[in-house]
Formats: sequence, structure tokens, C-alpha cells
Amino acid sequence: MSHPFDVAEVAATYASKSPQDILKFAFEHFGDDLWISFSGAEDVVLLDMAWKINKNVKVFSLDTGRLHPETYRFIEQVREHYGIAIEVMTPDPRLLEPFVKEKGLFSFYKDGHGECCGIRKIEPLRRKLSTVTAWATGQRKDQSPGTRSQVAVVELDGAFSTPEKPLYKFNPLANMSSEEVWAYIRMLEIPYNSLHERGFISIGCEPCTRPVLPNQHEREGRWWWEEATQKECGLHAGNLISKG
Repeated sequence: MSHPFDVAEVAATYASKSPQDILKFAFEHFGDDLWISFSGAEDVVLLDMAWKINKNVKVFSLDTGRLHPETYRFIEQVREHYGIAIEVMTPDPRLLEPFVKEKGLFSFYKDGHGECCGIRKIEPLRRKLSTVTAWATGQRKDQSPGTRSQVAVVELDGAFSTPEKPLYKFNPLANMSSEEVWAYIRMLEIPYNSLHERGFISIGCEPCTRPVLPNQHEREGRWWWEEATQKECGLHAGNLISKG
């Protein structure tokens, strides 16, 4: 497999190509070293596209311990539907237990979501990504105009790459709109999280996610008690950093 490649060049070349073309390129270069990140929301579209190209696709998901019951059921439904293994990453109890003991289960309402996300999401993600060469996410430009409007279809991961170990990050759905994502889900009748039927658009942890009202932006349903410009949990921290 021939990598690395010129990331900027490939990002420019593939900027207007289909998600499937981007995934084919990713699989050609990384094969089974490419991991799909699945969060139990609309990125089932990414998983469906990847599975149709490579039935042995590697998939991982983050279980923060605070997901909605519907999300846990959905992850299991997807596992059965595609007949794939989903590697579920969980928080390190050595970090989580002292945090909960000291601050309880809802400290984020008082002092922000950064510390809780750091322990429940970022550390397990960092642990996983330290073992992989490339990953693909379902993030899209239209999810968060403030922080995701510049999302490239391929990039060197701004949050988890190191000089010794570059990590390639693919965002095949970057140019898809929410409307296109849902047209794909409905047309192909693939599984989706039942929370979407109750006004949830962007789905995260249960205490930090709520339905949105008509014409509210989807990210307004996340961490609604905080400043709107900070609505990233750190999984895609490069988005915030690159804004300067």
C-alpha cells in the first residue's frame, strides 16, 4: 500500500468527488488499516458506504457510559444488520472513578463539558487512534458552520497526529448536506437511531443532548448551556485550532 501521499493535493483533487470515491481512495491506500468511527448518529451512512466497498471494514465506537438507551440499541442493531464487529472503547476507570467521586455525575453543567469529555471521550479515542494509521469520520461542513465549515475530505489529523506517527483523517461526507444524508438513509432503508424521530438531530451523551426546535441549528441541541462557539468535544479539536 502506497502512503503517505500529498494530503493537500489529494484534498484538492477529491474535494468535489463522491464520498464513495473518497472511501475507495482511502481503502486503496490503507486497506484494513482504515478505521471507521461510528457514533450512533447519521454516520451510519459512512459505515454503509464503507461496508459496501469493503465487507471487512474496521469499525469502532466510543461508549462514554452516558449514552441514550436508544443509542446503545442502535449500535447493536447496526452490528447485526451488517454482520460486523464494532470495537467499543470505554473510559479508563482509573481516570473516571476519581473524577465521579470528586465531582459527581453532572459537574459539566457547572464548569463546562471539557473535563468530562476529556475522560469519557478523548482519552479512549486517543488510546484507539494511537494504534491506527488512518480513520474516517462522518463529520460534515453543515453540522457546525462555526467550526466545521472548512472540513477537508482528507487531512492530517490536527488533534491526534504526532511528528513520529502521522494520522490520516478522512471526512468522506464533508460536502453532504443533512438533507442528502437523510435521503440516503430513507432511500436505502438503512438503520437509524430512533431518537431522530423525536427531534434529536445531533446526538451525543444523554445529559448533554436535547431535541432542537424547528429552524434551530442542529448543534444547538448540544451543550446548550455553553457559549455557541465551543460546541466541539475535542474529537475534532483540529477544527477549533485551525480557526486561530
